[in-house]
Amino acid sequence: MSSVLSLVASLGSIVLGFVRSAGSLALFAVAAISHLFRPPFYWRAFLAAFIEFAFFSLPVVALTALFSGGVIALQSYTGFARYNAQSAIAGIVVLSVVRELGPVLAGLIVAGRVGSAMAAEIGTMRVTDQIDALGTLSTNPMKYLVTPRLLAGTLALPLLVVVADILGVLGGFIVSVVKLGFSPNAYIANTFSVMQPMDVNVGLVKAAVFGFLIALMGCYNGYHSRGGAQGVGSATTASVVAASILVLAFDYMLTEMFFSR
Repeated sequence: MSSVLSLVASLGSIVLGFVRSAGSLALFAVAAISHLFRPPFYWRAFLAAFIEFAFFSLPVVALTALFSGGVIALQSYTGFARYNAQSAIAGIVVLSVVRELGPVLAGLIVAGRVGSAMAAEIGTMRVTDQIDALGTLSTNPMKYLVTPRLLAGTLALPLLVVVADILGVLGGFIVSVVKLGFSPNAYIANTFSVMQPMDVNVGLVKAAVFGFLIALMGCYNGYHSRGGAQGVGSATTASVVAASILVLAFDYMLTEMFFSR
């Protein structure tokens, strides 16, 4: 009987800890968003975060999307050739990239690159008392450190996804035409006949949500880090893991919302 009670107590503790963390994260997000509508707004901090998100992440996102589009074309050809359905490859490539791979791959890459950097930077400021020093200078830490980064992530990731979509489709086009012998005109015609504006719009909505979540997890874990250098490392790891899980979870929920009929 005691073992059963211990098991129930352990499960209850886990559930309560999860609810407590979710509530703390929600309050943190609401507080950061509320500062967006109250002056002042720190444009320099926003531009620095935006450049970090969009410009410095562009090369790795572009290369990943280009090769992913080529891989989709190759893999689709090996499967569809058995059923003489090679003409569907262009549609598979564009829908896969625009709806899913573009936003998800960009989100995971940015989570590993920028989310971890945000957590490390803010976490270092926390353990070295720089965040407390901001308060003594009459500067709200949430307004200065968190709000500009949340806005930058929300606006920058859709731009990265536009580039990822273009290069992903281009990668599939290059492989299909150069290696598989497709007609360029027929491939382009099939691509545009399959792709709808809704597909692109949903991908951009996903990207905005992913960018917000990545910035939120980086700022939250860094802001609440404790314990010196070890705490900063733990906050960085937690930021990447949590952001990656949330990207995949919200990808499913948004796909279910927009495409489930």
